[in-house]
Amino acid sequence: MARQEAKRLVVLGASGLLGTAVARELAARPVRLRLVGRRPARVPRGCAADVEIRRADLTEPGAVAEAIEGADAVFHLAAYMAGPNAWRVDGTDTAAERVNVGTVRDLVAAVRARRSGHEPPPAVLFSGAMSQCGAPVAGARLTNEIPDKPLSGYDQQKTDAERVLLDATEEGLIRGVSLRLATLYSQGTDPIRLDRGVVAAMARRARAGERLQMWHDGTVRRDLLCVDDAARAFGAALDAVDALAGRHWLVGTGQGTSVAELFGMISRRVAAYLETDPVPVVTVPPVAHTLPTDGLDFVVDPAAFHAATGWRAEVPLAAGVERACLAVARERGADGSPQDEPRQDESRPDESRQNETTG
Repeated sequence: MARQEAKRLVVLGASGLLGTAVARELAARPVRLRLVGRRPARVPRGCAADVEIRRADLTEPGAVAEAIEGADAVFHLAAYMAGPNAWRVDGTDTAAERVNVGTVRDLVAAVRARRSGHEPPPAVLFSGAMSQCGAPVAGARLTNEIPDKPLSGYDQQKTDAERVLLDATEEGLIRGVSLRLATLYSQGTDPIRLDRGVVAAMARRARAGERLQMWHDGTVRRDLLCVDDAARAFGAALDAVDALAGRHWLVGTGQGTSVAELFGMISRRVAAYLETDPVPVVTVPPVAHTLPTDGLDFVVDPAAFHAATGWRAEVPLAAGVERACLAVARERGADGSPQDEPRQDESRPDESRQNETTG
């Protein structure tokens, strides 16, 4: 009996924070893994997969079609990230729309052009955002049933891209799944420099001795999801793709943390590593690029995704933020020299690793 060829999995945006974590998760499987990114992706150590790395600008004509050639499953994790506030895009930003929506249209068009109809439709797993729903009810967790009313250009573009995938699923071209993720942060499992999110940004400010600024009174709550847990969610979604296809799913911890509590945690943790006084956490007037979503609570109810896949978040926030702060404290500058020297007592971060399991 002929040996069945290993499945080919393709990760688009494999050089970003989420893409790097998902690539590491998938590399543990005996598959053919193609990692596509603007920068060279990292090959995980000791992986079971046969790994191919490609550099590509997915906005170029034909680039997406070439990248997904022969794929059994595609992880579309590419997003427009042209600056530190790149997700704060205007709805008329054509460069952002080309990446966030246009590359999804290219993917569907490539599948339509090549599909023979004799093989199962490829799985397409897309990274969405919990904020796509718009303004949630105060104090309530987000559920899959909340109708979408995007409040930002970024959320609208994510919703438009998701609609393209779900329409193609109804057509039978693909098996599309959108995972709407909670706020991501890295605990340093992958290079901390890839993380431009709020936890890493505030840890860098604290390391530099700068105060941590809030644009409100600090009571706004966020669901904070370690990117390693997010990567496992994509693996779980692949394994249950037939049950999940054709809709979006909320992925998060289900726990809300106030911005004031988070910033205070970061300030104290960085100070402990650097043996300095904690920097102050203060309220300041909102800046020009503030979005309506900045003042809203976003906490997901992940029960539906858990019921369908068995996945649940495993990295406790306190342990994850502690390791993130350590990673930032040890982060090196452009010349390769340490930015600051953390103290040598790292027993607590190391002990907390027993709780571990994501351009």
